[in-house]
Amino acid sequence: MAPNNDRDDAVVVPFRRHVLYIPGYDPFPPRRYRELYRKEGAAQAAISGYALDLRPRSGETYGWSVSTMMDGRRTESDIEVLVWSDLVRESMARGILGTYVQLARTAWVYVASGAFRRLVQLRKGPMIAALYPAVFLILQALVALMAGWVVLRFIALPWGLDWFLSAVVIWAVLEGFRRIDRWLLVYYLMHDYAFSALEGGAYPAVLEARLAEFRTRVRAALDGEVDEVLVVGHSSGAHLAVSVLADLIRDGVPGGPALGFLSMGQAVPMVSFLPGATRLRRDLAFLAQRDDLTWVDVSAPGDGCSFALCDPVAVTGVATESQRWPLVISAAFSQTLSPERWRALKRRYFRLHFQYLCAFDRPGDYDYFRITAGPMTLVERFRGRKPSSSRITRAFSPYRSVE
Repeated sequence: MAPNNDRDDAVVVPFRRHVLYIPGYDPFPPRRYRELYRKEGAAQAAISGYALDLRPRSGETYGWSVSTMMDGRRTESDIEVLVWSDLVRESMARGILGTYVQLARTAWVYVASGAFRRLVQLRKGPMIAALYPAVFLILQALVALMAGWVVLRFIALPWGLDWFLSAVVIWAVLEGFRRIDRWLLVYYLMHDYAFSALEGGAYPAVLEARLAEFRTRVRAALDGEVDEVLVVGHSSGAHLAVSVLADLIRDGVPGGPALGFLSMGQAVPMVSFLPGATRLRRDLAFLAQRDDLTWVDVSAPGDGCSFALCDPVAVTGVATESQRWPLVISAAFSQTLSPERWRALKRRYFRLHFQYLCAFDRPGDYDYFRITAGPMTLVERFRGRKPSSSRITRAFSPYRSVE
């Protein structure tokens, strides 16, 4: 019998993919994402019964390579992290007084513009998360002031020296809170929201320059010998990816690899609802109509840090009759995690915000490792998939101008 060459080729010729991952607002080096992928990928492989091997990736940019055997076919994926953690660290170097100035300015931007009220109407969960750093910074200030008052009230010192000691105590209490912020995340979240509101929703010049570099990296990947180029944006990285891809497609996308965009745990409305976000709104409207790519947006109601199941184009008010994307689906944590694991994680809100990058006990059609390292393109994997019936498509943004 003659050999089945088609089948032999399918086994021998690997599926090749280049993944470009844009993290959210994260000051840590990109190696944390490699270690997360290594650990969670091994766990998902054991659960789902496929082989996954991770090794270092050569090249000037940071990343790793993954080899898998899934569904009878080998896949080779290069995963590259598009780094902007240095910009995040710079934006966080404000000190105590600078952070309180950021608090006042950010609150004014969101409240005075009317964006805060609309965001609360859209999803209360992420807005409670947004209030968390504001409330706790105020509480920390009150505790510090109370400590200073105790010094003035109960410690007898010469006039002038008592006020000096009181000021020292106030500053020491505030500094103590700042030093334990790795557990509280108050300063971190405040800097995150302040960064989005820095230019009233417009990208700062330094970030625009970095997005141009990202666009160059995606174009280089499209010029490579791969079957798919997949851009992944998590959290704040989702709206950055929107602008990168919109600029790329405007410049013209060469024929060749399939182009996919996976957004996860997005908080697009936190930026697109601001008056200065005309650039982002224009990019959302543009990308939503394209047939040059496949855009899948994944979120979950259990993730209180994201605008779960909110169509980022529609709720921003820039959807048109020609809208094709994104396909909004749910990761359904309460169903895809075992009852025991769901109970353990459901109150760990920040950890759940990263669950999209982790293993699932009962994975459905969303499996991060099959998507980034499996033998199917994004369009093939989700062809015929209907959007979540719970998705929100009503326009909420008070600002909808794209000019």
